[in-house]
Amino acid sequence: MLHRLPFHLLATSLLALTTAPAIAADKADAPPPGPNAIFKEAQVPTSGTVTVKGQKIDYQAISGTIVVHPAHWDDTAWRAAAGKTDDKAEPGAEASMFYVAYFKKGAPAANRPITFLFNGGPGSATVWLHMGAFGPRRVVTRDDSHTPAAPYTLVDNEGSLLDASDLVFIDAPGTGFSRVAGKDKDKAFFGMDEDAYAFTSFIQTFLTRHGRWNSPKYLFGESYGTPRAAMIAARLTANHMVDLNGVILLSQILNFNLSADEASLNPGTDQPYITALPTYAATAWYHKRLPGARPAELEPFLKEVEAFASGDYAAALQQGALLDPAKKRAIADRMAAYIGIPADYILRSDLRLEGGQFTQQLQIGSDLTTGRLDSRFSGPAMDVLNKESDYDPQSAAVGSAYVSAMNAYARETLHYGMDETYKPSNYSSAWSFDHTPPGRSEPVRGTANVMPDLAMAMKFNPQLKVLVTGGYYDLATPYYEGWYEMHHLPIPASLQSNISYRYYRSGHMVYANTDALHQLHDTVADFITATDNLHK
Repeated sequence: MLHRLPFHLLATSLLALTTAPAIAADKADAPPPGPNAIFKEAQVPTSGTVTVKGQKIDYQAISGTIVVHPAHWDDTAWRAAAGKTDDKAEPGAEASMFYVAYFKKGAPAANRPITFLFNGGPGSATVWLHMGAFGPRRVVTRDDSHTPAAPYTLVDNEGSLLDASDLVFIDAPGTGFSRVAGKDKDKAFFGMDEDAYAFTSFIQTFLTRHGRWNSPKYLFGESYGTPRAAMIAARLTANHMVDLNGVILLSQILNFNLSADEASLNPGTDQPYITALPTYAATAWYHKRLPGARPAELEPFLKEVEAFASGDYAAALQQGALLDPAKKRAIADRMAAYIGIPADYILRSDLRLEGGQFTQQLQIGSDLTTGRLDSRFSGPAMDVLNKESDYDPQSAAVGSAYVSAMNAYARETLHYGMDETYKPSNYSSAWSFDHTPPGRSEPVRGTANVMPDLAMAMKFNPQLKVLVTGGYYDLATPYYEGWYEMHHLPIPASLQSNISYRYYRSGHMVYANTDALHQLHDTVADFITATDNLHK
């Protein structure tokens, strides 16, 4: 998930032979753990069967941990510099990253794709993709309303991706069963670049431990997992000469300047209002709040709104205070017809509605607030007089089911974590959104933007394919925002054909809608089959 955050938060490669490193070089080989090691790695194997598209798949599951260290870590050097010679000295920071890997039995590793999956937050475990999207078991939740309390139902997941790829679900440092410890542990792992380094190290180690270096490789990131995927792709490709077959982005945000949350704190940047407008329209269409006749079909209606958003609406916002009052009123009237918010309120908001305003105001007469992660959901407004919504009804509606299911599944089926606490989230105030983009030696001032990272990965590996997916009812990362980002990547025009798009009648967690889950499965499975270089 992508959680609402204040705006202010908001290797050598071959190229290094001729120019500066594209990304600050990662340390290639960390020394082995010494006596000051904090964590020990673990593996617990189990077996299972799942049926996908009528195909019975026998699999082995490995639940375990891999220990990673921050960039430039050298425990021996740290101890010497600190004048520490005894084994009781405080060790340097390290993380034990938890994962669950599923391997199809009888499938040779060299002929079997492998996909690394992670959610976002930042500070979220990968419980959502694991128990809702592509794992062999999934939890059943209601489609657009609050799921009743326990007992929850776990079923065989006919939408599992195991028919197309082996799967590795990874919990970020400090989440799930992953842990961080040691000196300056927060600074070492709770930041964009630090997190990307840890995941890159994890993937390299996993490929070695499980003999998967020659397998077709994919990244699948959801929400904050999409900028993470962009940064990992850049590091693997440029620093470590590991070409990926594909990167799959679900509910994308690469440029945090485009977030519709608290966009008013960044005056002068109008693009968030433009890219959010089609999702406002989709939401009003779903809840039947449009003032005129409701269009029969959603997608043609959205194409009309997209054209208005990037055309007349964008032009009006660009004029700022110079916009003619009559023209401003005409734009407000058109917006009202598209998004179901009164024109007078839109005018008082200077034609600029943040996501929180929209979710609070759309159903204001019903004392309901509208969902943010999935705007098909509604819930009682905490305070109908507030300008913005106080909570997200969709997150409240499904959170307990996912967390309860994961806790039960981990212990009863995977036989892991009997004496440990599973942390679905860990939102550290220490998290840093400072990011050093390719070609720079230090972080760039301003809001993080990893579009250059993905662009560099695509230019280093011109065969890299990218699949962009999302939900029409996602107000956390509006679908048109992702479309806008990908059409503004700093890549040659010839590489635009490497990017494909697919959107669904669902929200941020596309798979929460069962029909969309199966559509998403088919899209991703087809993408893997088309790019794994095994079917030529």
